[in-house]
Amino acid sequence: MLATSPASAGEAHIEEDTMNEKNFPLTQEETLRLIERYPTPFHIYDEAKIRANFHRLCDAFTWAPSFREHFAVKALPNPRIVQILHEEGAGTDCSSIAELIISEAAGVMGEEIILSSNDTPYDEFQKAIALGAVINLDDITHLDYMAKHAGLPEVLSFRYNPGDLIEGNDIIGKPLEAKYGLTREQIFEGYRRAREMGVKRFGLHTMVISAELRTEAFLLTARIMFELAAELKARLGIHIEFVNLGGGFGIPYRPEESPVDYAAVGAGIEQIYNEIMRPAGLGDVAVRTESGRAMTGDAGWLVSTVLHEKDTYKHYIGLDSCMANLMRPALYGAYHHITVLGKEHAPADHIYDITGSLCENNDKFAIDRALPKIDIGDIVIIHDTGAHGSAMGFNYNGKLWCAELLLRTDGSVELIRRAQTLDDYFATLKYDGSLMK
Repeated sequence: MLATSPASAGEAHIEEDTMNEKNFPLTQEETLRLIERYPTPFHIYDEAKIRANFHRLCDAFTWAPSFREHFAVKALPNPRIVQILHEEGAGTDCSSIAELIISEAAGVMGEEIILSSNDTPYDEFQKAIALGAVINLDDITHLDYMAKHAGLPEVLSFRYNPGDLIEGNDIIGKPLEAKYGLTREQIFEGYRRAREMGVKRFGLHTMVISAELRTEAFLLTARIMFELAAELKARLGIHIEFVNLGGGFGIPYRPEESPVDYAAVGAGIEQIYNEIMRPAGLGDVAVRTESGRAMTGDAGWLVSTVLHEKDTYKHYIGLDSCMANLMRPALYGAYHHITVLGKEHAPADHIYDITGSLCENNDKFAIDRALPKIDIGDIVIIHDTGAHGSAMGFNYNGKLWCAELLLRTDGSVELIRRAQTLDDYFATLKYDGSLMK
């Protein structure tokens, strides 16, 4: 039994090891000029790093038949980002009709798209089938529901929940308690019924780890799935076309952490593939992944300005951003590294809670964090926000989504999402206009 690494750990420590040095791609002068054009807060993403991250993953699977990475749109649902990854060869993993439309807008079509949602409404099945997407079902009962309301797709897979074979974490949940996927016996029943209903092409899917850095976690997932694929062929005569191993590739949020060893992961999965799949006559089965964090997570930063300093029982630094711009620390207790522009090499001799203005006590980006002395007006850089950052934004307290910028490979900066305005916020509300007079 293998437990995945926790989503976070205690924050009250000072990093000494710089195994994974945290850098911001713009100089202080460039950043200040950018802020004159685009006021803080904003997220900014590095195009070159996103492309490099994609190639790093793909290079580990050059041995695999028809390998494809399906970018998990939920991590950063912006058509411009999806377009960049599609230019490199990525498909998409979608969990809603909006993400299907984002894929379509970015030029991703047909079986490059996987709809892998849960509690799915029929219009999402209809849109996915219209696009020619692969549909990955989360429950055996969804088969009849989809057939009744949308028809059957060309390619179908089921999501496997391996139960207590793998332990989860705070992010994805423990498989035995998770709402996702089919049990082992349901998997066989689902494929049998789908074939009887007329589906002829199949894949196999799982997603059981998240934010993982250890090689052995990915190897265990591959072994479980390859053995299941071989048993599907032996018991039902179904020769699947692909095994989707999910995502789960983590990034080193802390400077002392090491990144995923993709070469070791790829080589280890190749060995297991040769051990299980080829003897079973499944040597032509493609390998798929659906990464989000690994593609864009460390290629994004949230840039904020210090508005207030408060000293009570603790020392607080208040930013012009809040958990509406980055929810992970409040939701998971997740660690995000923080630097202060122009003070990157100054002594970290002050202890602060870094907070936002939301009317919630957990609206904190960091707790008891050792940082250089911070002054009002300083620019604070929160690292590794390129996945599940802006994507998890919300409007509680009337907070507005901030802009998203793209640092192009030529050094220019492109606005890829404008900041939300109060007019946007009020646009969907129905009320007597005299109330605003």
